[in-house]
Amino acid sequence: MSSIKKFASQTAIYGVSTIASRILNFFLTPIYTTVYGPRSYGVFTTMYAWASVLNAIMAFGMETTFFRYINKKEDKEKVYSNTFFVIAFLTALFLISTFVFLKPIAAWMQEGKETSLSDYEKYISYFALILSFDALSVIPFARIRAEGRPYRYALIKLINILSFIGLNLFFLFGISFIIKNQLPLGSWFASWYQQEWIGYVFISNLIASILTFLLLTPELLKLKFRLDKDLLLEMFQYSWPVLVANLSFIINENSDKIFLEKLLPSDISDKQVGIYGACSKLAIFMNIFVQAFRLGAEPFFFSSAKDKNAKETYAVIMSYFVVALALIYVGLIVNIDLLKYFIGKSFWEGLNVVPILLLGYLSLGIYMNLSIWYKLSDQTRYGLYISGVGAILTVVLNVVFIPVYGYMASAWISLSAYATMMVLSYIWGQKHYPIPYRVKRDLLYILLATATVYISFVLLDRNIVWGNLLFVLFAIFIFYLEKDNLKKVFSKRV
Repeated sequence: MSSIKKFASQTAIYGVSTIASRILNFFLTPIYTTVYGPRSYGVFTTMYAWASVLNAIMAFGMETTFFRYINKKEDKEKVYSNTFFVIAFLTALFLISTFVFLKPIAAWMQEGKETSLSDYEKYISYFALILSFDALSVIPFARIRAEGRPYRYALIKLINILSFIGLNLFFLFGISFIIKNQLPLGSWFASWYQQEWIGYVFISNLIASILTFLLLTPELLKLKFRLDKDLLLEMFQYSWPVLVANLSFIINENSDKIFLEKLLPSDISDKQVGIYGACSKLAIFMNIFVQAFRLGAEPFFFSSAKDKNAKETYAVIMSYFVVALALIYVGLIVNIDLLKYFIGKSFWEGLNVVPILLLGYLSLGIYMNLSIWYKLSDQTRYGLYISGVGAILTVVLNVVFIPVYGYMASAWISLSAYATMMVLSYIWGQKHYPIPYRVKRDLLYILLATATVYISFVLLDRNIVWGNLLFVLFAIFIFYLEKDNLKKVFSKRV
């Protein structure tokens, strides 16, 4: 099997599990946006935005470090144990700090909001535990991927999402049904159950995270307390720029929700965050593809770095990655008037941000593909520089423009930051680790996709029939240009 086919087969398995998990999770969005109004959904969006930032800190770039060193060092068990215990130490520090300062953190988040202080204390407590169990699962999951066991990875992830969804449905509808029909335990549930309380979503997440951690017991039992100071120092030198880069990336991805919540007047901020967050969910299908790609690509790129034709393989993978992103971009936008029914009507006013956000996510996906150059060449400081520039742009421009333009500013700023990161990564990458990308053709596909989206969304006023006709013509054009290359791939010559 060719290296590209091997990569594609493993990514397909990760993709199926990721798609299944994300789509199942996506179907919770219409439930959330029906049960909870924009204001409550704004609290939901803000809490998960903060969680994403903290998640990056607690992982400390150790996932990428694990993949780099597991293919670099002979003692793989030592690499596994050392990366895990770094995260375990940070997790313990995080838990202690959170519960010591729980009340002032809750007071800061609750200031000016209708949600009670006691509720915020509960939410923060739940998330502290969620983040801890998720962080402790990072390296065991990485080990499963490094060992080429995508089916085990997919099974655990699927159990995680099914338990999360099942618990959500039970808390939001099952308990109400039991109480209403006076079924067994109905009186006990009635003594504490609160209708439309957003905290039940977080409790469901916590239980699912604990279950996932327990399912990783076989990997956890392989840990050995074998700390190596020299190895730790070497890994820290590699990982801390990755940490800052990941943190900057998370800031780029989530600070818009945080800034909207803090910079807009308190009487409208939660509603604006809720609308923006719900409309962002419509971009989930592109995020699914990018995430599935990352899960398969990172271990593959590291393990194949020494192959004779590695750089040519990376270039081919990039080309088809761009093709897939372009098709997803156009396909989602031409059908946005169908997708909008997955969110409540009160959120539709924010649909104009979706094409902008999707183009930003397309740029982000390409950047993630490009970023392999500094990871393979041990120049992770460039990831810090690139993501740092993106984070500075995001923070400064959000502070300046959100008070004036609201969430539309956030969408355009997100696109600007990701596009800047993409360009910087390409320029520096070609200087330090040149890869023969098909830049002209890749740019052609991106520009044509953007033009098609503009025609469908603006000029044709989101007409589904004409939009899908444009999508079919766009797909045929790509297939025509790529038919010779596809023959080479399937004939095992690449």
